[in-house]
Amino acid sequence: MRETVEQIRTNVAYRWFLGLSLHDPVPHHSTPSKNYTRRFAGTDVFQKIFSRILEEAFQHGLVDPSVVFVDSTHVKASANKRKFTTEMAEVEAKAYQDELEKEIERDRIAHGKSPLPPENDKKKREIKVSKTDPDSGMFVKNERERVFAYSYHTACDRHGWILHTYVTAANVHDSQAFFELFERVKQEIKGCPTDVCIDAGYKTPAIAKYLLEQEIHPIWPYTRPKTKDGFFRKSEFAYDEHFDCYLCPNHQVLSYSTTNREGYREYKSDPSICQGCPSLQKCTASKNHTKVVTRHVWQEYYEEAEHLRYVPEHRELYELRKQTIERNFADLKEKHGLRWTNYRGLERNQMQAMLVCAAMNLKKLANYLWRKGLSFLYVFEYASILVRSSRKTTLKMEQNGYKTTVL
Repeated sequence: MRETVEQIRTNVAYRWFLGLSLHDPVPHHSTPSKNYTRRFAGTDVFQKIFSRILEEAFQHGLVDPSVVFVDSTHVKASANKRKFTTEMAEVEAKAYQDELEKEIERDRIAHGKSPLPPENDKKKREIKVSKTDPDSGMFVKNERERVFAYSYHTACDRHGWILHTYVTAANVHDSQAFFELFERVKQEIKGCPTDVCIDAGYKTPAIAKYLLEQEIHPIWPYTRPKTKDGFFRKSEFAYDEHFDCYLCPNHQVLSYSTTNREGYREYKSDPSICQGCPSLQKCTASKNHTKVVTRHVWQEYYEEAEHLRYVPEHRELYELRKQTIERNFADLKEKHGLRWTNYRGLERNQMQAMLVCAAMNLKKLANYLWRKGLSFLYVFEYASILVRSSRKTTLKMEQNGYKTTVL
């Protein structure tokens, strides 16, 4: 930031872009970081800037919202990975928890089971909280590397235009952040896409149901079964929808047992039959000789999404991920310095993410307008919009009694 301020002081092009005359004072290098807490805290100025630039791209017909690519990348936090405390935190309820609980209750009643009693004690889990940046989360990259980081959950179209970005702690799973991100994307594009390309981290029955009910095609990759070597795969157990049971490879029935709190039906074999089965060693390692197969109450949505994976057009769309969302992440880190965060706190990093993504879209828009011969007129008009919106925010905060730093 010190170098940038020095460039503003000596480079006329920088002053022109910022709307500063040769006699206007240059801000102090600490002003931008202080503005995050004094001037922009609690405002949506960066969201408005991002939306304004994206809206202009829509008006020029550059954005194709029919296909949305969603993924996340981790950005290392400005925090020492060795300085942390271990705490017990409440497990955050899932976005679809109420709907899932109602479905579980209906499913249990349909099978002649009584509804599950409400949980009095909230679930807790042990987490590591950074002493430097408590909002960040421990990210486990591999067996050797563990760092505090943030996750940038981002969506873009087939041409690489960023539609939204949503920042969370790195210990928040992609499938949990998806719902909030996608709702924000729908607000930006003012509608719903036809297809959504997502990676294996989003392969859940809940996401499949959420998308298919909106007539959106989830496009995700093949994932290998997580079965131990030498054991039967789950796909080798055939589900009979009419009788609501599973058939094992030796044609024995696994009958319905219960529906648990996670929304999975449990189907169990008869241990008296399994005990003498020649394939027992390849089927289960349980001491009571009982094989248990689970099936989610929304499994039919998951299977429908799996079938869509074989459509040739969907395969071609999925191949575009490396040219769209993955390329955006590469630019984010290589050209915009986001291998590490420059600020601490979730709110500041969300602001920075919106500003960087707005800059990436603005660069694409400038390249397009350059080819049309409109670059100088339009690009610097956006700069003035940014400055005017910032000054309006400052005036409003001053009227409300906040002290601000003039940029």
